Amino acid sequence: MNKKPIDSTILERSLTLLGALLSKSSSPEISLIVCGGSSLVANRLVSRTTKDVDIIAFLDENKQIIKAEPFPEFLKRAADVVQIELQLPDNWLNNGPWSLINFNLSNSGLPQGFLDRLKYKKYSSSLNVYFIDRIDQIHFKLYAAADKGGPSYHLDDLISLSPDNDEIYEAVLWTFIQNPSPEFREIMITMLEAIGYGNIAKRI
Repeated sequence: MNKKPIDSTILERSLTLLGALLSKSSSPEISLIVCGGSSLVANRLVSRTTKDVDIIAFLDENKQIIKAEPFPEFLKRAADVVQIELQLPDNWLNNGPWSLINFNLSNSGLPQGFLDRLKYKKYSSSLNVYFIDRIDQIHFKLYAAADKGGPSYHLDDLISLSPDNDEIYEAVLWTFIQNPSPEFREIMITMLEAIGYGNIAKRI
């Protein structure tokens, strides 16, 4: 059976159903921080579909970052039901980007101002979802594109976001915190030159 790609309508249906299932089962309240393609779709920053909802972290009741690893069993069970009910791709709700959170770095390794920019939506008494902002998408997509080292949907998304020079420069500095290696820097310089940010490449 073909699995449905996730567009804005399916995204809303899936999270609404997920919230309803969590509330019905009296699950603990949970707050998800969502990045990646689904966050781009939710914020109407790009016009495309995605195959999953990437959770980078959880928030506790004090709005403090919690690593999204391990994934709570109650959340897995509810997500499995949503996957079957809506014919979504396997692992449609996942914590793939969780390793970007690093409590040994300032701001847990996230861009400055990250938490203040989150876009909040409540789906039920048990489910809160925070979608990351455009500025943070630029940071993450730049890092992911350079990490891939070539053409990718991350690079396509980055170009679609149309970052200005200041936005790209700040994002570049953040990526070097994530990966300070000389090899990564060289890949970044080559990529920036290829997508029209040669002036930024000269500054790094």
